[in-house]
Amino acid sequence: MRALPLLLLIATLAACRGEQSAPETPAPAAPAPAPDQPAEDVPPANAPPAESPPAASPPAAATPAGGAMPAPGAIGYAGFGPAPFGASEEEVRMAWGADLGEGKPSEPGGCYYLFPQPRPQSGFRLGFMFEGGKFVRLDVDAAEIEAPGGGRVGMGADEIRRLYGARVEEMPHKYVEGAKYLSVPDPAGGRGVLLFDTDANGRVSAWRVGVPPQVYYVEGCG
Repeated sequence: MRALPLLLLIATLAACRGEQSAPETPAPAAPAPAPDQPAEDVPPANAPPAESPPAASPPAAATPAGGAMPAPGAIGYAGFGPAPFGASEEEVRMAWGADLGEGKPSEPGGCYYLFPQPRPQSGFRLGFMFEGGKFVRLDVDAAEIEAPGGGRVGMGADEIRRLYGARVEEMPHKYVEGAKYLSVPDPAGGRGVLLFDTDANGRVSAWRVGVPPQVYYVEGCG
C-alpha cells in the first residue's frame, strides 16, 4: 500500500516542473503611435470668404507702327467725328482724344496745324488745319487712312474717277507738270470739298477735305 502514496508524489512533482517550464505568453504590444498628421487648414466659421485673385487686365491696344489711326468713318465732308468744320481747337482735341501737340498761328487769326503725336520721320500722316481760330481742313498723306468715299494715297487717277464718277473735277497742278488736282464736292450738298493731289504719273500723293477757301490752299499754311 506504500506504492500509491509514492505515485501521487511523483505525479505532483511532475506537475510542478511543467508549470515552471511553461513559457509565459507575452502581452500584445501596444500599437505604435501614428505619425503626426498636418492639421487641415479649416477656416473658422466666422471667417470672411476668401477673395478671388483679380482678373488679368486685357492688353491695351497697340498703336500701329505708322502712328495712331482715326476711327473708320470719322473723316467726312462735314469735319472730323463730332468736330465739324468751324469747331474750336478744344473741340477737335476732344474729338481726336489723344495728343495733338502744340501749334500756334504766326499772327492772331492766322493759319496753323495740329498733328497727332509722335510725328513720323517723314511726311505728316494727318494734320488738322485751323484759321481764324476755327477748324477748316484736314490733310492726309498716309496710304492706310481712307478718304470719304474710299479714295487713298497711292491710287491712280483713273481709280479715283471710277470711285467718284462724274462728280470729279480736274484742275492742273500749280507746280508739277502733268500732275492734277481732283476735287469732289460733298454729295449731300454741304460746303465740304474732297481734293486729291496727283503726281506726274497720275498717282495720288496726298488728299485733303475741308471748306473753301482753305481747302484750295496749295501750300497749306505756307
